[in-house]
Amino acid sequence: MRFLLWPNLFIVFLLLCPVGANGQADETSRSWNQPVKPYRVVGNIYYVGAAEVTSFLIVTPEGHILLDSGFAETVPQIKQNIARLGFRLQDVKILLNSHAHFDHAGGLASLKELTGAKLMASEAEAALLANGGKGDFHFGDRLSYSPVTADRILRDRDRVELGGVRMTAYLTPGHTKGCTTWTMKVKEGRRQYDVVFVGSTTVPGYKLVGNLLYPTIAADYARTFRVLKRLPCDVFLASHGSFYSMQEKAELSARGKQPNPFIDGLGYKRFIKQTEKAFREQFGKEPREVTKKVV
Repeated sequence: MRFLLWPNLFIVFLLLCPVGANGQADETSRSWNQPVKPYRVVGNIYYVGAAEVTSFLIVTPEGHILLDSGFAETVPQIKQNIARLGFRLQDVKILLNSHAHFDHAGGLASLKELTGAKLMASEAEAALLANGGKGDFHFGDRLSYSPVTADRILRDRDRVELGGVRMTAYLTPGHTKGCTTWTMKVKEGRRQYDVVFVGSTTVPGYKLVGNLLYPTIAADYARTFRVLKRLPCDVFLASHGSFYSMQEKAELSARGKQPNPFIDGLGYKRFIKQTEKAFREQFGKEPREVTKKVV
């Protein structure tokens, strides 16, 4: 259950500590940002992020796509990791985001300036990105970062295409109002696999009933789980490494374990089932006199 608890406990910790644009002011965020050796995940997908906050490089003949930036302090690692893999940072043409919290979007402004890439995000996330994380329905202005402007606003099931790669944006709100899960297909050997990059389905202390700043939060979570359960998934990836046991799988992959440890459709189903259970348990604990049916 570590993948369910760690990010939630971190968010609770942040509520007790002063954290602003300096995202590395506390021990937990520093541990999340520890460097890891970059590696190929599957097909043309490479890992270039940190120990817990993820960043994925999708390589194409016409330039590359980068999904998530980690903290602002993660950017030097991403630059170094891309170079260590033999690719060029300036060949990144598209920046994508899972959701606009500071541990996944804090470095987007810097990466956009460094690469000249086009940033694409859902409407709700684009608004939060433009505000530098300020005005979040739960965290207010606490978890801020350098603001950045999206070049393209994405709607549900919009496609992003580059060099023969097609990524599809599925709006999976709840964790944030515009949280986005990305899907694509990759080839490994003679087989083709469905890849799912989960935005987030955790509920870090949110008010689910009678939330005046996000009245549809419970219904959005319920819809998100329905959407995710319908997605075909062979390769399970996500915005936090602990969600999909990243470190364990990376170690197995480095030792040549076959089949590829990241091919884990059962792990995906288990994660969705367990996070939905956690959501429903929290929803059920809130005052019944104002509880509305969400499914």
